[in-house]
Amino acid sequence: MTSNNIDIPQTARAAVITQVKEDLVLDTSYPVPSPADLQPAQCLVKISYAGVCHSDLSVKDDEWGLPLRLPLVGGHEGIGTVVAIGAHTVDSSVKVGDRVGLKWIAKSCLRCELCRKRMEACCPLLPTHATGRSVNGTWADYVVGWTDYVQPIPESLDSAAATPILCAGVTVYKAIKQTKATIGEWIAISGAGGGLGHLAVQYAVAMGLRVIAIDTGESKRDLCVNQLGAEKWIDFMESDDVIRDVKETTGGLGPHAAVVAAGHAMPFNQALRYLRAAGTLVAVGVPAGAAMLNVPIGLLVPKCLNIVGSSTGNRQDVAEALGIVAQGKVKCHYEVRDWKEVNSVLKEMQEGKITGRVVLKL
Repeated sequence: MTSNNIDIPQTARAAVITQVKEDLVLDTSYPVPSPADLQPAQCLVKISYAGVCHSDLSVKDDEWGLPLRLPLVGGHEGIGTVVAIGAHTVDSSVKVGDRVGLKWIAKSCLRCELCRKRMEACCPLLPTHATGRSVNGTWADYVVGWTDYVQPIPESLDSAAATPILCAGVTVYKAIKQTKATIGEWIAISGAGGGLGHLAVQYAVAMGLRVIAIDTGESKRDLCVNQLGAEKWIDFMESDDVIRDVKETTGGLGPHAAVVAAGHAMPFNQALRYLRAAGTLVAVGVPAGAAMLNVPIGLLVPKCLNIVGSSTGNRQDVAEALGIVAQGKVKCHYEVRDWKEVNSVLKEMQEGKITGRVVLKL
């Protein structure tokens, strides 16, 4: 079904992965899924803005060693308007004309044990329904979503500003929830001035936590401490002992929690040594290659440490993360670039030149 004579073209733009480790092909005549071919509970979304995440770079470069079915449209953060809904869809939670977001989880089964326990990111269906990895993603004018899983966007939120929350925001928000840290407790955030980290600092502050920001560079120190509300700052390039310095900022005991979204193993292993007894490490980042978490049993057991893996949040987590942004308590630092610049953005990301997040305008 379509709305009042919405004109849906047969072809449009799409940034397509055709070969691993190669630039995406910017196809201006990529086939648009026909509304008549939509399955029940599927919808067609006209994308307005799409985010660029380090996971997109990892997919393009096959850093995770997972099979890719190419060609594949990249991207997994996007906000747009529903322009069609599959025939015979029953009790759709969205309608034609609604503004919705698409995220890493394109669809979960909502029936398995893990889904019932609100762990949709671990649903067995995800490997075949991950946006921009196993189903076509958001770097296109038109994308197919599932009516049970596209995310309604609060009216007060600007689409460009809300786009990074659909992955970066909800990822760190869920990670902080997973620490189970309570008001007034210390949390260390590695990469605090980065795309995920600067959001994590704000969510942690909004949740009443005392933040130790770990990163490097004067501009990031200024961002974290003077603008985002971090209470302590540690520059890992200037420190000759990060573990000691983190402990000293908390009176010697160490923080109650640590969230690490880094792309290499060292910050994960450091966190295990600076956490206080019964502290919790939530691992979010996935370092490339065979990076290992080295946990001496003689450290793990006496300190009663908790180690948690967290990839992304469920639908409720996304709604909560967006809601906090709508309240003005979290603001993403982002830059809007044109869709055709996607390859340049990915190159800059690989070279570590991106500050905050980049959102592509379609």
